[in-house]
Amino acid sequence: MKISALAVFHAGDPEQAEQDLAPFKNWGSPLIVEVGRMPYPVMNTLLDAGYPAGALNYWLSSFTRGLPDELLDTMVERFASVPSPMTGILLEHFHGAVTRVGVTDTAVPHRAEGWNLLIPSVWMDSAETDENIAWTRETHRAFSPHLEDARWLNYLGDDQGVDAVQAAYGPNYDRLLDLKRRYDPENVFHHNHNIDPN
Repeated sequence: MKISALAVFHAGDPEQAEQDLAPFKNWGSPLIVEVGRMPYPVMNTLLDAGYPAGALNYWLSSFTRGLPDELLDTMVERFASVPSPMTGILLEHFHGAVTRVGVTDTAVPHRAEGWNLLIPSVWMDSAETDENIAWTRETHRAFSPHLEDARWLNYLGDDQGVDAVQAAYGPNYDRLLDLKRRYDPENVFHHNHNIDPN
C-alpha cells in the first residue's frame, strides 16, 4: 500500500506550536495523527528504522521552482511505479533560521525559502540495484522542468559529477576551489564529492 505522509516539527512555544500545527493535523482524512511534544534527538531519529543495516540506497535531489500542480502530479505518477516499498519522494521545506544566513557566509549557498525535492531510493536485494537506480534517475529527469540547478550536497549520488558539486556550492564554488588549491593541492582529501584542485 502506498501512502502520503506529512512530518511536521515546531521548535517554538508549545501554545504557538498547537496553533501553527492545527491546520496540518486536521487537513484531509488522515489515517493517523501522531503529533506531540518530544525531545529533539527523538525527532531526529524517527525515520531510522526505514534505513536498516545492510540496506542499499541511491539518492538524488534538487531544489524546486515552487510547487506547481504539475510537479505534484508528476510525484504521484512516478511514485505509482516505484520498484521498492522502502523508497519515497519527499519535499523538504527550507524556511526559518536557515534562510536568515547570507548566501556567501558559509559554503552552503541555499538560503532562499523554498522546497528541496528528494528521492531517497532504498532497497535490500542487490539483484534489484540496477532497477532502483534507473527508476531514481528517470524520476529525477521527469521532474526536471520544475527543478533549479541548485543541489543539496548530502543527497548527491556517488556517481554525480563536477556539475552537481558546483550546483551544491553555487556562487561559493570558486572560493572553495581557491581554498582547495591553497591547502590541499595534492587532493589528499578526495573521498567525498570532491572539489578537484587541478
